[in-house]
Amino acid sequence: MALIVQKYGGTSVGSLERINIVAQHIKETQEKGNKVVAIVSAMAGETDKLIKMAKELSKHPSDREMDLLLSSGERISSALVAIRINEIGAKAVALTGRQCGIVTDEVHTKARIKSINSKRIFEHLDNNEIVIVAGFQGISYTTGDVTTLGRGGSDTTAVAIAAALKADVCEIYTDVDGIYTADPRIVSNARKLNKISYSEMMELASLGAKVLQIRSVEFGMKYEVPIMVLSSFTFNPGTLVTKEDKEMEKIVVSGIAHDKNQARLKINDVSDQPGVAARIFNEIAKSNINVDMIVQNVSDDGKRTDISFTVPRDDAEKAFEILKRLAKDLNAGEVSVNKDVAKVSVVGVGMRSHPGVAARMFNTLSSENINIRAISTSEIKISCLIDEKYTELAVRSLHESFGLDKESA
Repeated sequence: MALIVQKYGGTSVGSLERINIVAQHIKETQEKGNKVVAIVSAMAGETDKLIKMAKELSKHPSDREMDLLLSSGERISSALVAIRINEIGAKAVALTGRQCGIVTDEVHTKARIKSINSKRIFEHLDNNEIVIVAGFQGISYTTGDVTTLGRGGSDTTAVAIAAALKADVCEIYTDVDGIYTADPRIVSNARKLNKISYSEMMELASLGAKVLQIRSVEFGMKYEVPIMVLSSFTFNPGTLVTKEDKEMEKIVVSGIAHDKNQARLKINDVSDQPGVAARIFNEIAKSNINVDMIVQNVSDDGKRTDISFTVPRDDAEKAFEILKRLAKDLNAGEVSVNKDVAKVSVVGVGMRSHPGVAARMFNTLSSENINIRAISTSEIKISCLIDEKYTELAVRSLHESFGLDKESA
């Protein structure tokens, strides 16, 4: 008997018809002799509808009330799935994040899980019940208020629960049937990967690949939870996210990622003194804004500098206001924001032992007359900031250049 955690995304439970299919699949998984915990997202479009309603009532609704509001979408889905499973002959119980023991920090809309008390889940499993969990939510350990885990938070819920339960596998069901070498909507000959390492998947998730949320992969890697990405529309074999092995290292580049959710901010003519950059980025961090690519240009005399960096596009205006305020305090120059940029990246654990990846990437972009505005690297990835209008061209060109349509790439 295996303990299986499954997660179903918004499109998977996007209608009553889809909920019927999902409920049947969950029931069949239990009938094969498994214990099953299923995490569900809100029905497709439900979260956006709730956000729109809130924004019509207030331009700046409080984060606390938004968490309470948005968590309702997952609760509705979990109840509907449990109702259907009970109707078709199995026993199921729906639980909220609070009821299944998910405790988070107190940061509303972007909470992080601190602990999970799995006692109640095990009690229901021991009673031969299927447990349906409302994803994306928990409660603050300081206030007891409802918190949410940010976009894609149901993935994090699923893998965190799988880790807490020491599940045999965490199956993520979505609208795609695995991890591809690039977005198939852009690259028609993108290839589905049989398996990929946690570290590669973390890079792809952080770089714009929307199949898995990055924190879910972090949990998987930390607790060695095997994650299988599958489609709830076909239930065909998917992609296994697992520990790195020697076979993976033979592949130089595993995938091309892109992210249009980028904005570039720049503050000009800043005093080139110790502590200035720290002050800028400390103020940005206080607002829980993630900074990615950073470029600093020092003038010839070494007295003044320009600093530019990227943030998620949704945080651009907030970061812009912070920079404008700092510019006055620092006696700096002009502050600007550019939302017409995108990030393209090549990812692969084989890059550690195969030189020349950066050169090939830069040459490929150059051959298409695509200008690079910023560069960032890690051990297994290289990212370039480019004008957004060239995103699809860049992705297709890089995919072809690195031969990712071939099994031996």
